[in-house]
Amino acid sequence: MDSVSALQMLLVSSLMVQTLMVASAGNFNQDVDVTWGDGRGKILNNGQLLTLSLDKASGSGFQSKNEFLYGKFDMQLKLVPGNSAGTVTAYYLKSQGSSWDEIDFEFLGNLSGEPYIVHTNVYTKGKGDREQQFYLWFDPTADFHTYSILWNPGHIIFYVDGRPIREFKNLEQAGVPYPRNQAMRMYCSLWNADDWATRGGRVKTDWSQAPFTASFRNLSANACVWSNGVSSCPSNSSSNRAWFSQKLDSSSQKVLKWVQKNYMVYNYCQDANRFPQGLPVECSVRNMKQN
Repeated sequence: MDSVSALQMLLVSSLMVQTLMVASAGNFNQDVDVTWGDGRGKILNNGQLLTLSLDKASGSGFQSKNEFLYGKFDMQLKLVPGNSAGTVTAYYLKSQGSSWDEIDFEFLGNLSGEPYIVHTNVYTKGKGDREQQFYLWFDPTADFHTYSILWNPGHIIFYVDGRPIREFKNLEQAGVPYPRNQAMRMYCSLWNADDWATRGGRVKTDWSQAPFTASFRNLSANACVWSNGVSSCPSNSSSNRAWFSQKLDSSSQKVLKWVQKNYMVYNYCQDANRFPQGLPVECSVRNMKQN
């Protein structure tokens, strides 16, 4: 099967996934707390929509009420339209403490008409430096699109509209740290990062365009909830627990390679100047077969 056929098949699969996700989507009133922004974060439409805004005084953010240890997390986002240079819309999982784990989607704004950059990273015990960045094949400000994080004992996979864009495997046997012991909460925020976000900080936020607003809907967390040191997972039915052992099949691997060939703009595993003592271990063993 060629990459185009694989993409077509995955697009159909993606639409099915989104339909299921919408049917099982949670309610923001029940599932999250708006934690900062002094009124700039708003839950609307009886909990079906959440908006975050940024102005010169402050950004805003929210977090899940629950912590999780493994799961499949889906969210539909519509990003800041127009001249969004300097802004960052973040959607990520993170544990507590100084030695934290974290799995990041960050959407780096840009000048009107220029593409957003999707910035991804994986932290283990407070250490990241595993950035991969991508352009998108659509305008993420024109409508809602689904962004997903799969986190299970063997794989972390980032998806956009059901298409995998990045995979990070558990390679602990090769000495690569993997986030698997610390429960994480889901966070989203909209904030000003014009010191680095757009063209390395060369393009600053145009505050005359404020307030900047990003929208969120259809949050779905099919995940193991962590409470008082105990993990409570969904029932053992195949539909509820399929994500726990999920990995990319051959068709999805082809789609992943197609996305990375055509839309990746930065890969830490190809940045020898950044790692003069040698690339990180996972860059040479990332395709090792997993049990």
